[in-house]
Parts: sequence; structure tokens; C-alpha cells
Amino acid sequence: MDAVRLEFHEMGLDDRLLKAVADLGWSHPTLIQEKAVPLALEGKDLLARARTGSGKTAAYAIPIIQRILASKQSVREQDVRALVLVPTKELGQQVQTMIRQLTAFCSRDVRVADVTGKADLSAQRSNLVLHSSLEMLVVDEADLLFSFGFEDDLKSLLCHLPKIYQSFLMSATLTEDVQALKELLLHNPVILKLQGSQLPDSSQLQQYSIKCGEEDKFLLVYTLLKLRLVQGKTLVFVGAVDRSYRLKLFLEQFGIPSCVLNSELPVQSRCHIITQFNQGFYDYIIATDEESLADPAAAPQAGKGKKKKKKKSTERGGGTTKDKEFGVSRGVDFQNVANVVNFDFPLTAESYIHRVGRTARADNPGTALSFIAHTELSLLEEVEEALTGDNTGTGLKPYEFKMEEIEGFRYRCRLLRHDKDLHPAVVKPHLRNVPEYLIPETLKGVVNPLSNRRRRKKLKTQPEGVVKSSFKKNIPGKNPLRSFKYSAARNPRGKAGPS
Repeated sequence: MDAVRLEFHEMGLDDRLLKAVADLGWSHPTLIQEKAVPLALEGKDLLARARTGSGKTAAYAIPIIQRILASKQSVREQDVRALVLVPTKELGQQVQTMIRQLTAFCSRDVRVADVTGKADLSAQRSNLVLHSSLEMLVVDEADLLFSFGFEDDLKSLLCHLPKIYQSFLMSATLTEDVQALKELLLHNPVILKLQGSQLPDSSQLQQYSIKCGEEDKFLLVYTLLKLRLVQGKTLVFVGAVDRSYRLKLFLEQFGIPSCVLNSELPVQSRCHIITQFNQGFYDYIIATDEESLADPAAAPQAGKGKKKKKKKSTERGGGTTKDKEFGVSRGVDFQNVANVVNFDFPLTAESYIHRVGRTARADNPGTALSFIAHTELSLLEEVEEALTGDNTGTGLKPYEFKMEEIEGFRYRCRLLRHDKDLHPAVVKPHLRNVPEYLIPETLKGVVNPLSNRRRRKKLKTQPEGVVKSSFKKNIPGKNPLRSFKYSAARNPRGKAGPS
């Protein structure tokens, strides 16, 4: 018999907070919210492990807002009462947006500020007096905080905090770094391990792999997108910044629009791209997930070579620097993502979980498709072993796809050399269209290429006189040259007749 679920209105929350929750369309709390919110309201320290997309942000935001509203009844001073630490700037803006939505009806009593990506923090120290006022500390995506190099920063921050405060650690995985943070921050915590698996089961998340050569990756992504075999909002992950631009320019040649998201873009541009993607302005993002930025020890084979390459890239082009706080696969809430495509396979199982976790969030279905080159087979085995040991009940199934059926597209892809220098794409109009003879026999009647529909629409929208009438046969009475009559006998001499 199923246990009775605890609802939001049974948690003793403020009416203004309940109204904001209702406006967000949350009819029931998620499992992490149901378990964490009552414990947090009791003042207990929490270490919560729940898979990505399970609602961890609201699980700590709701009790923070509730406690501040309760304290405002007796204390009216404006002080910093809660501090949320996140590893990336994108996640910082996301948390700010969530708290603003939850405080929509009490914004005069509870205010939130995002200080990531702003001016030098030394200029803001006077505004962050925490020693006497702080009551709650949150570390979100705690498994990434040390791997992003913030260990010393965190230890120096602790010197400015009061002796007694409530702490929350939220993480998708329980790594050694999280255990170290637990010893550093928590006091007799309640540990919540709510999900046996770090990814949804196969009824919600479908995971596929395609073993292919390096050159075939470009052929595959073009075919899957152009023939609409991959439909809906899609994140395509690559392993390097220049590779993301190369793939974008490649897709542009075939009239497939996409957007690039990487560590070299300014933080405001990155946040704007994510916002527009969530609002449905475009369907494809090519995202760079650089392991060297997130976890320097993740790729020991590349070690020194990566450092030299990174230094060279910063010197070339007058100082294009990479933001170490960039983390597109970690914690960022891309909304309604239907597919994740690993164009370059991740270097660790943890990175795979974070990437694939961008889809199938909450109760929505999703698909993950990974291209596996011959040099990446060992990485695939590592991921499959991790998923099996995690008792997910799922694995990467082979994608039923016959490469010989798309051989007709190969010559188109070879026209675009992938080893040439990057330059603005010169779009050739004929490459936008997919001729009927190129569509595989198994897909004929099922696939209706978008380009053909566009061509028909163009013919309908253009003026008939331009598109059709110019090539019609002459019809008596309709020819404008025959509508004029000229009679020299009727015109007086010296006057011009009609022409």
C-alpha cells in the first residue's frame, strides 16, 4: 500500500508562498521536496542526494523563504540571512530566477541578489556582512565545488560566518569531495538518499549509442537532424570550443540553424542564450563540455598537452580566455529538452550522467544518443559499468541505424572539408534541400523533409504574376499586347496614336 504523500499546503507554509507555488503549476511536491522541506523547517542540517532534475533547488529555496518570512514578523531589519553557493554563473542566475518566482507575492519582505559574474567581490564586502546575521547556508551541486577549484575560497569564507547556522548540501552524486564538505559544514545532518539511480529508468529515458568513425559523426548529425529523426529541442555536446564552431558552420551549410554555448562567451551572453532556448527561440544548442575546466584530473592522458594548447589559445586572438565557472552540463535547467546528443563522448561516467540529466527532467520523457568513435570504446565500457552498478535498470542500447542507407548523403558532407580553417559559412542554396532519391527506402512515406515543405510554401506565397503567369501559354484576350488597338486612319496628321 502506497504511503500518503505530503502536500504543500500541509507543510505549514505562508499563504503568499503557497500562492507562488500554485502559480508555478506545482500541484504536488517532488520526492526530494516532500522529504527535505519539513526537515529543513525543523532547523536540521541536510545532506541530500537526488538525481538531476528532481527539484533540489526548490527543496532548499522554499524553507529559506518560509523561515525569512517567519522572522520578519518580529525582526524588521534588512540583513543577509541566507547564502547560496553554486559552482557556475549560469546556475547562479537560475537559482535567482527560481527564488524570485517563489517570492512573487512577498518580494518586499524577501529579496534576492545574484553576485556571480559581477564586479570585484572586494568592492562588495561591505554589503555582505554575514558574521552576525547569517542563518542558513546552501551549497548546491556540492560535488562540483571542489572540482572547480573553490576549496580554498570556501575555507576562507567560513571565517566570516557565525558559529551557529543551518546548512544544506545538495548533490547529484556522493563523491569524496561531498564527504569532505560534510565534515566541514554540517553538524549531525540528516542524510537523504532518495533515488537508487542517478538517471530515470528506461520508461522515461531512452539511451542509445552509435559506433562510428570520426568523419561519420558529421554525416550522422546532419542526417538525423535533416531527416527529422531527432525531433524537439536538442542539446549537442562537443569536447572543445573550436569543435563547437566547426559543427555550427557545418550545419549552417545545410540550412540547419543552431546556437553555440561555450566557456569563451561572456556570462551575460551565455545566460541570454539559455533563456532564449528555454523560451523556444531555437531548437538546437551546440554546447562545449570541457572536462579540463570541470575536473583537471578527469583526463590524465591529455595532461600537459591540454595545458599547452590552452595557453596557446589564450595568446592567439589577443586573449580569448575560458571561464572556469562555466558549466553547461552541470545543474543548469534547460527546459523541455527532448534529446541530448553526445557528439563527443564524455571522458567520465559522472560527466555522462550530468549531460544526459539535461533531458527527462521531472516527469518528462527524453532521449540520449551517443556517437562512439573507435578511440572512445573504453569510455563507453566505463559508463555502462557505472550505470549497471548504479542499479538503474537501463543501459545504452545500440541505435537501429544502417549506415549504408545514408551513403547517398556522404558526398554532400565530403564537399565540406572538416580540416579547413574556420570561416563564415557560405551557404549553398541547393544543400538546404533533400532530393527524394536520397531518402532511404525505409523512410519514404514516413519522412517528409522540411525543405520540401518550405519550397511549396514559397511557391504559394509569391505573387502569381511572377511565378506562374510569365510561363503560361498565350491565351486570346489575356495577352496585354493584344489589348491595344492602333488605327492610323482615325488619327489626325501630326498626333501620335496610342502605343
